[in-house]
Amino acid sequence: MSKDKNPRRVADNEAMAKTRMLRTSPQKLNLVAQMIRGKKVDKALTDLTFSKKRIAQDVKKCLQSAIANAENNHNLDVDELIVAEAWVGKNLTMKRGRPRARGRFGKIMKPFAEITIKVRQVEEQA
Repeated sequence: MSKDKNPRRVADNEAMAKTRMLRTSPQKLNLVAQMIRGKKVDKALTDLTFSKKRIAQDVKKCLQSAIANAENNHNLDVDELIVAEAWVGKNLTMKRGRPRARGRFGKIMKPFAEITIKVRQVEEQA
């Protein structure tokens, strides 16, 4: 009388990881996500390691988590993984402010973003 298991959200040769509440704007985060889309995971990790963007370290953590999920939860070969998809979404925005001239109030928006990375195992041609 128990419920059925939830179906997998990704295919059998895929794994994914998601990081929420990254303190950067989605536009800036998307610049880093574009760097790794479609690349092999070892090349993507190298690019993120030597990137000058501050948020690249958090994206690298998310990619390492997706790789670990693929290896440990789905028994995929790490050497054959590519970054299949990497998409960015908006999260909450903190509203702050600062007093300005003539009694006005300057709005300061502090946005948060989230990133989802999906890795896929592809067989290399000889």
